Amino acid sequence: MVTNSAGNIFVVDDDRFVLESVTALLEDQNYNVHAFSNGQDAIKQFINEQVDLVLTDVNMPVMDGLELLEKIRFLDKETPVMLMTAYADLDIAVQAIQKGAFDFIIKPYRPPYLIHTVEKGVNFKRLTQLEKNYKIDLEKTVQKRTIELNAALEEITTMSREIIERLTAAAELRDEDTGLHISRIGMYAKRIARQMGMDDVFVNNISVASAMHDIGKIGIPDSILLKPGSLTSDEFTIIKQHTVIGERILRGSRHDMLKMSAVIAATHHERWDGSGYPAGLKGEETPLEGRIVMIADQYDALRNSRVYKPAFSHDKTSDIILNGDGRTMPTHFDPRILTTFREIADDFAEIFNSNCD
Repeated sequence: MVTNSAGNIFVVDDDRFVLESVTALLEDQNYNVHAFSNGQDAIKQFINEQVDLVLTDVNMPVMDGLELLEKIRFLDKETPVMLMTAYADLDIAVQAIQKGAFDFIIKPYRPPYLIHTVEKGVNFKRLTQLEKNYKIDLEKTVQKRTIELNAALEEITTMSREIIERLTAAAELRDEDTGLHISRIGMYAKRIARQMGMDDVFVNNISVASAMHDIGKIGIPDSILLKPGSLTSDEFTIIKQHTVIGERILRGSRHDMLKMSAVIAATHHERWDGSGYPAGLKGEETPLEGRIVMIADQYDALRNSRVYKPAFSHDKTSDIILNGDGRTMPTHFDPRILTTFREIADDFAEIFNSNCD
């Protein structure tokens, strides 16, 4: 095998001249090439080999290119398969694309085009594998944290504020927000719930459960969570997953407070107009506790400095929430909760001033 190979490629063609010429061309580009004169031999070795790309002729005896493609797709959904075809076989090539082929090359091929197309296919396979590995690693992290959490919860028979505080500290250590931010969210949420006339159980539960809203950030890589500059679109997509991760960590509990925590973790970035994430819930599709914590979290975020903004005063923050600034709009909030915020906005200012860093 070639050391530091640019990729491991299977070439399949019953024409000896084509097989040898394509093999020589790709080996000159530092690819490790396995040459096969028929699809049967190729598929036998494919089962036991790590392959970056398969390049096969369409018309071959015994097993043609389409049949080889179907067998490879049965075994592996990701490895790119490219077909070499004559002009007369273009309909077959299009059919192959519909069945999952990555691309096709017209014979007689032009070497630069073949090399470029092969490079594109190999890079696609590697990027796909990187994404797959990242998802696997992320899932393992979530599973590990979930197991640790469930093991801790099984050892206790009653719910206590101490459990919530310790779990919240795990997320706090991995974020720029402080414990006071978490405490303020609970106070804001409790004040809103009380003003809305919710019963004592709901009020007490949300005052503690809201502290868990960002627990899912323990599953976000430090390179993204603690990045000093603005996030890219891909990085923001990843950080949005903290809502899903948090819900996975908290779901399945028998305790009402943790049940509420799971709902809050999953929905505190949903918006009344449906423009939020992760599910794009609209209106009352988002549970009340999620809608309450959403406005509490938004208020506190605006009061604190971020990479992309300075800290805002209470008056400016209230104006943004109630009237909008283009980035934050009144349509993001439940109208009933927005009215409640208007009634008790001064209480929010008092909570923030009494519990700031």
